[in-house]
Amino acid sequence: MINKLADSIETALADTADGATVLIGGFGTSGIPNELIDGLIAHGARDLTVVNNNAGNGDTGLAALLKAGRVRKVICSFPRQVDSHVFDGLYRSGALELELVPQGNLAERLRAAGAGIGGFFTPTGYGTELAKGKETRIIDGKGYVFETPIHGDLALIKAERGDRWGNLTYRKAARNFGPVMAMAARKTVATVHEIAELGELDPEIVITPGIHVSQVVRIERTVTRAGGFKAAA
Repeated sequence: MINKLADSIETALADTADGATVLIGGFGTSGIPNELIDGLIAHGARDLTVVNNNAGNGDTGLAALLKAGRVRKVICSFPRQVDSHVFDGLYRSGALELELVPQGNLAERLRAAGAGIGGFFTPTGYGTELAKGKETRIIDGKGYVFETPIHGDLALIKAERGDRWGNLTYRKAARNFGPVMAMAARKTVATVHEIAELGELDPEIVITPGIHVSQVVRIERTVTRAGGFKAAA
């Protein structure tokens, strides 16, 4: 019987190795799997390469993982924002490596990994610092840069609903990089707010099929009230 439901985040992340490449879903603060990131911090894995659209906000989530000194390198599109002080401090001190990837290229490099594609040519970045050391070609009179896939050892994503086979649905913009990251990683752990019975999820609305998901952990939904109060919904 296929059952991908994990008893706890600790159990789901127990085999995470030092030096792993971890794909973390989210766009800004939308769809960030904060509970899984906290679990990764508690686990203690070090020397990680983290792939995310951003490089952390404030002092929680991805920023907390960076602050804990667990990350060696960040691959992202938008590392600096108003509240990215943790990343700023680490990067300026030389304690953190950065690979800057245009957002469309980031999504396509992840998709290529999941699709088994060895790489692709894109005009984005041609003629800039981002193309240094990479193969370039002129195709139909236009310059292109060769980009390689981004494979992950582990993907951490936040979904809305899931079943014990690992089929997932998402809530609106929280979907973002989740589907392509789930395909690009050797192991994918997802949190959901609701566990559906088998057959309850209409196949037409399943975004990430269970074949791409290793384990699912249910977490309580929280609602932020005026004044910042959080309570289970």
